Amino acid sequence: MSLNIFWFLPTQGESRYLGSSKGARVVDHAYLSQIAQAADRLGFGGVLIPTGRSCEDAALVAASLIPLTQRLRFLVAVRPSVISPTVAARQAATLDRLSNGRALFNLVTGGKPDELAAEGIYLEHGERYEAADEFTRVWTRLMEGEEVTFHGKHIHVDKAVLDFKPLQQPRPPLYFGGSSEPAHKLAGEQVDLYLTWGEPPAAVKEKLDDVRAQAAKHGRTVRFGIRLHVIVRETNEEAWRAANELIKYVDDDTVAKAQAAFATHDSVGQQRMAALHGGDRNKLEVSPNLWAGVGLTRGGAGTALVGDAQTVAARIQEYADLGIDTFIFSGYPHLEEAYHVAELLFPLLDVNKPSIPNIVEQEARGDVVGHSFRPAALSAS
Repeated sequence: MSLNIFWFLPTQGESRYLGSSKGARVVDHAYLSQIAQAADRLGFGGVLIPTGRSCEDAALVAASLIPLTQRLRFLVAVRPSVISPTVAARQAATLDRLSNGRALFNLVTGGKPDELAAEGIYLEHGERYEAADEFTRVWTRLMEGEEVTFHGKHIHVDKAVLDFKPLQQPRPPLYFGGSSEPAHKLAGEQVDLYLTWGEPPAAVKEKLDDVRAQAAKHGRTVRFGIRLHVIVRETNEEAWRAANELIKYVDDDTVAKAQAAFATHDSVGQQRMAALHGGDRNKLEVSPNLWAGVGLTRGGAGTALVGDAQTVAARIQEYADLGIDTFIFSGYPHLEEAYHVAELLFPLLDVNKPSIPNIVEQEARGDVVGHSFRPAALSAS
């Protein structure tokens, strides 16, 4: 099975060291362009662009990088309850058209109550998944060319349509990650690729098996991906030294504050990440070569594969053997680490390197008449 290897754009900030301003970099458009162009040239299949109030807007970042890249796909968040499904579908279709079919979308429900409240969302955990379920039904049908009328508990639309359809047919793939029971149900029923954070292989297998079972109830199959950091060097000693260097300026007070902040999340995935190490520096290797040091201060994906190229490639294969075909990697700093991963790991893996997509000829259209009709439609009538 060929593997899709993605990289990450650190729009929330970037440093050589975690939990410290030492080695911090200015993350402006020039720097993001450097990372994206490096990933494009090195053969990464795409980049994940994070979302949330601490990040730059993912869709705008992706749009700005389209003309600077040739092969790279952009995995961009869609946010139920933050935006209407009709506006989200219009933005998604536009990004897909402008990128010549290089857009992918990541359904993000959110898991931090104070951040959600700042966006005007006051739904409980279960209600958020109800809203996400309704949102996804409307978004998917619109992206596939239907006229949609839908009246649910949270979403109401009448005769919604997309005038400009996406290039990828029937629509661009929808990714999604979540560790709770409602998340697995949503994944099995509606999404194309389920993402897990980097837990030990046995725990990941349990989650994937449950999502497979949920999908089977609807006669569906779901692809799988995993989100991990990577610290790979020519020797194991160099790799572990680099891992320890990454957290050399993190003090116990910073760890305690970070863990207290994570405890306020109602995200089951975040709770599972924090439970791997419990804030204890002596319990960071939670599985062979799987290091949870990143999660001492960073929310979300908190584990890294650490070792020489042969060792890390073997660990990647363990996850691939579970049915995972997509790996979304990152490393600090992201520019240099993209080269480490590509130069050391790619020769040892069957990497699906994308080709430059053919330019799709798009339909010529006249201006809209009366804000409602195309000239061709008027002529036909």
